[in-house]
Amino acid sequence: MLPWALFIGKYAVFIRNKDEDMAQPLAERLRPKTLDDYIGQKHLVGPGAVLRKMIDAGRISSFILWGPPGVGKTTLAQIIANKLETPFYTLSAVTSGVKDVRDVIEKARSNRFFSQASPILFIDEIHRFSKSQQDSLLGAVETGVVTLIGATTENPSFEVIRPLLSRCQLYVLKSLEKEDLLELLHNAIAKDVILKEKKIELKETDAMLRFSGGDARKLLNILELVVEADADAGTIVITDEKVTERLQQNPLAYDKDGEMHYDIISAFIKSIRGSDPDGALYWLARMVEAGEDPAFIARRLVISAAEDIGLANPNALLLANAAFDAVIGWPEGRIPLAEATVYLATSPKSNSAYEGINSALELVRQTGNLPVPLHLRNAPTKLMKQLGYGKDYKYAHAYQGNFVQQQFLPDEVKGSRIWHPQNNAQEAKIKERMQSLWGERFKE
Repeated sequence: MLPWALFIGKYAVFIRNKDEDMAQPLAERLRPKTLDDYIGQKHLVGPGAVLRKMIDAGRISSFILWGPPGVGKTTLAQIIANKLETPFYTLSAVTSGVKDVRDVIEKARSNRFFSQASPILFIDEIHRFSKSQQDSLLGAVETGVVTLIGATTENPSFEVIRPLLSRCQLYVLKSLEKEDLLELLHNAIAKDVILKEKKIELKETDAMLRFSGGDARKLLNILELVVEADADAGTIVITDEKVTERLQQNPLAYDKDGEMHYDIISAFIKSIRGSDPDGALYWLARMVEAGEDPAFIARRLVISAAEDIGLANPNALLLANAAFDAVIGWPEGRIPLAEATVYLATSPKSNSAYEGINSALELVRQTGNLPVPLHLRNAPTKLMKQLGYGKDYKYAHAYQGNFVQQQFLPDEVKGSRIWHPQNNAQEAKIKERMQSLWGERFKE
């Protein structure tokens, strides 16, 4: 985007004709231009909130917006650039390379005189930037050549390099609440240049809110789909039944940016967890037909194998991982994915490992950083040995059966049971072995 593209768009609204408006999706027509029109995220942009204060003061620091799709990340960045009247550049991490980043930084440097504030560089899906692409931003962000606003749906602590993350504030955006979504619906019907010309009655909204999942763009796309389907009606009455019917007839039509894959992947995983191979294959087929990223499906299969099948059939994780390695694209990728899907769906289920790590995490959060017992500590130096590090540790392989009873938990929580075997053939054998080793500790 050129530096003044945002301002050109701002003023073009006065000369656009109705045909141009009709060519835009409803979500784009209703994109707010000011914070007063912005719905949701009151913890960030409400009266007295941190971002609102910075924007009103006319100067912002670099930050990253983290939140699910359709909650206003891109819109908020554009509002900030508009309010500050500063050059605004945007890059997509999907299509831009290191050269594109450097070119934009150079343009920003040369256009700095247009404004006292640093030009804003907005990077959508910044989690998709490679390490080298993120590295190329560091100098410009640190010296103030650009003010970086990044948007991501993924946890930045995993996807954004530490040096860049340390130079940015992190703000978390939430899925829109019911009140926010209802306000959005009523605004659309009352203010949109197209919808306000129609007679629309919102008789029921539960289905629309449920299908939207807190995603404003998805909600508006659903509204647009239902209205277009009844365009010839004198009065368009929106009911839960009508919304459900329309979405079943054309389940992807309202989801123009592909976010419905979150709903479908959820149905896919729940079908596997519920041991229904037919349901699992159906949802797999939906994703294949829609052109979903096969690696995304394969990753979810690996997680499902560990979370839902677990120790009841440890081979499931091996097969899921093999499917992940075998998938190189469509159409052949559907075959190993289908094999893994059926295998996981028909396998016995256990989430004992999943429950175990959750219990362990909860125990850690409740008890804090308990000291490691001395006999379990590493003793690489003479001083550590003199302090008793590693003393009295019993080396399991030096004992019969390669096992000897000793304490492996901190004193404060010794004797705690964290992992509990579940009722399946594989874990019954594990339980029997643990009872033979530890005796009463594993008798439940």
